[in-house]
Amino acid sequence: MLKALKKIFGKGDAAPQAVEPAAPVNKSAPAPTVQPEAAPVEASTQPTAPAAADKPAKDKPRRERKPKPQASLWKPEDFVVEPQEGKTRFHDFKLSNELMHAIHDLGFPYCTPIQAQVLGHTLRGKDAIGRAQTGTGKTAAFLISIISQLQQTPPPKERYMGEPRALIIAPTRELVVQIAKDAMALTKYSGLNVMSFVGGMDFDKQLKSLEARHCDILVATPGRLLDFNQRGEVHLDMVEVLVLDEADRMLDMGFIPQVRQIIRQTPPKSERQTLLFSATFTDDVMNLAKQWTTNPEIVEIEPENVASETVEQHVYAVAGSDKYKLLYNLVTQNKWERVMVFANRKDEVRRIEEKLVRDGINAAQLSGDVPQHKRIRTLENFREGRITVLVATDVAGRGIHIDGISHVINFTLPEDPDDYVHRIGRTGRAGTSGVSISFAGEDDSYQLPAIEALLGRKIKCEMPPDELLKPVPRKHH
Repeated sequence: MLKALKKIFGKGDAAPQAVEPAAPVNKSAPAPTVQPEAAPVEASTQPTAPAAADKPAKDKPRRERKPKPQASLWKPEDFVVEPQEGKTRFHDFKLSNELMHAIHDLGFPYCTPIQAQVLGHTLRGKDAIGRAQTGTGKTAAFLISIISQLQQTPPPKERYMGEPRALIIAPTRELVVQIAKDAMALTKYSGLNVMSFVGGMDFDKQLKSLEARHCDILVATPGRLLDFNQRGEVHLDMVEVLVLDEADRMLDMGFIPQVRQIIRQTPPKSERQTLLFSATFTDDVMNLAKQWTTNPEIVEIEPENVASETVEQHVYAVAGSDKYKLLYNLVTQNKWERVMVFANRKDEVRRIEEKLVRDGINAAQLSGDVPQHKRIRTLENFREGRITVLVATDVAGRGIHIDGISHVINFTLPEDPDDYVHRIGRTGRAGTSGVSISFAGEDDSYQLPAIEALLGRKIKCEMPPDELLKPVPRKHH
């Protein structure tokens, strides 16, 4: 393929990226997505025990609400899942009725491979390191571990409102919001309170939610968590379970010094359970895991089992000046309704989105420059179908779980092959099929060999048909 691209663009030899050997493959089964979707929430509205004396009187009542269904009305016999060879049921673990009820509501009949492996260790109190990407079910794996631990251990009789018993640290705001939503769905009947802190949102509003009720599970980005901690609003000395999600991305984004500050304030690693997840096991990630865990069990899920088997992949060899025409015609001629477009730089994302809007397409952008309240509204509009095309950077696109994305377009090929797998994993989720189309131009086609090496196979490269390179109509200008 590389030779063909050289002929098309007349380029000299370009140095392909070096690729680390893939980690051992877990062959148990393809891993369907099991993460639940719900509207963003900052703090849970779970039923709580009688308020402590220091709880503000103004917190209750806020509004009339229907009483939540009681777990006692539900019986484990209502959740029937037949044993299947090669599959693990949630019934095979000793989970509480409240947790099983929530799992039943979410429609999770069998564990994904990483859930089956991780829960086998963590429910016995072991530390664990998981190599897995989004879409594998890892979020539910660590949340079920946390909820089980907190249910088995009574909370201290005296503690501050801002003294979480479980702490989950994630690198991006979208990922924190998603984890918090999943946690609320799984704690539906348990009486545990979930809270989330992210930068870019109103600090006072988040503080009020913290002051209103005890915090059991806290999900936060490193920077905002340190803000609360340094102001004396959050205390980490009672953390029983610590989860570090997407550790490799936290390294890339320079968050490790902040994470170190946070971890130093939690109990020693011998007195807490620590779970670390990463899409890659680099030397740096494994060094951090060694520092922060005690005799961890190692669980690995191979990337190509996550997305590439359910995603039809194409590459168009196209000049850089023709990329926008190709994108516009693909979306309009095929009448696609939910598409994600990835580019490498924030300024490139902005330009693509501005052109699409100018040319009459409902598009929006997602990058680090977009304020948090707008990012959440944008994701909701995309989920509800009010936005057709979402243009994003890799960092902004991590942790997005939206069903029904039919196509992923790589406007520019990523510089890191792992990001390619993350990108195409936005489609073909939960066992459905999806399509990814990559634009290989003069400036980024040399990335293809490294991507193909990671996938373990070639991707067919073709010239786009003439009708997809027609000029964009000028009627909108």
